[in-house]
Amino acid sequence: MRWNDLDALGHVNNALYVSYFEIARGGFMLKAVPEWDWSKHMFLIANVNVDFKRELLLTAVKPQVYLRTSRIGVKSFVLEYALTSQDGDEIIVHATGSTLQIMFDTKARASIEVPDWVRKSLKDYDML
Repeated sequence: MRWNDLDALGHVNNALYVSYFEIARGGFMLKAVPEWDWSKHMFLIANVNVDFKRELLLTAVKPQVYLRTSRIGVKSFVLEYALTSQDGDEIIVHATGSTLQIMFDTKARASIEVPDWVRKSLKDYDML
């Protein structure tokens, strides 16, 4: 979190949660799908949902975004998120959310099916 992520109430502005999800998603794709190459493979975000649970302050301890694949369709997949921090031994959930990714061919400018290697990697990663 950055100082300028805060709004007039002193907590993280609601618009920043989507940015935090985006940052986590980039790292997640590289871990979950080792063959992923952002210069060759792409998806579009077709839907974003955020359910705000508790305010997130700059003083939050160990803020983290967890995510997992919840569904894989023919041309899309859904990722679910939980933004958390710690208060001693307690895990605080600040927000949950989801995004719908549509696989996209940048040359043809059209949606494509989720490649089998992406589908397998996502399934295998979430089963660990």
